[in-house]
Amino acid sequence: MKKDKETFLPACASCEQNPKICEAADGLGSRGCPTLTRTEVLEEADTEYNRPDIQEFARQASRQEAECYANRHQRPYVMQPSKTRIVEICEFADKMGFRRLGLAFCAGLVREAAMVEDILKERGFEVASVLCKAGRTPKERIGLKDDEKIFQGSEESMCNPIFQAKLLNAAQTDFNILLGLCVGHDSLFFKYSEAPVTVLAAKDRVTGHNPLAAIYLSNSYYRKIREKDL
Repeated sequence: MKKDKETFLPACASCEQNPKICEAADGLGSRGCPTLTRTEVLEEADTEYNRPDIQEFARQASRQEAECYANRHQRPYVMQPSKTRIVEICEFADKMGFRRLGLAFCAGLVREAAMVEDILKERGFEVASVLCKAGRTPKERIGLKDDEKIFQGSEESMCNPIFQAKLLNAAQTDFNILLGLCVGHDSLFFKYSEAPVTVLAAKDRVTGHNPLAAIYLSNSYYRKIREKDL
């Protein structure tokens, strides 16, 4: 697609309107607000929900979203989060009738993957789990030089998210769970997975897989992440 430099890019992250037009009929939109300016794209997106399978997926996802808050009947209502992500994943899979789940995980989270697999099985699911290093494809296969490896001077298997995705495709999983794949590797897994994918945990080697920690501290202790060359 040719990029139109005259078109305002959606910038919802920096919108300071309150209330916002996307949340209230009397709300306002900032410059380039997609709710106000990209109605043709909105119509195209909303048309997809006419497909029965997509509508059901979205309906159950919205049901699950609401059920993650307790005491919604109380007035006035104060939001009370009540469910962890692993519980939410299991409940959503049940709502959708998914019985065979795929678990694509990083070699750095082997212990966590075993625990997740146990939990899923105890909740009645079939589980197909695949390690990122499965296949032992050498990094030279994708043109990596020795000084670009983690352990230089030795054989090193590449992470193979395409193999992970294709193995789970072959296993005919209903729903795939991603656990800690590297940036870029996760993208390839999303691209090649035939089943829908959700993320249980995103990898962040420094923060113990809590990527938002660096964001929360980006104006104080982690301010250096704002500087490209530091």
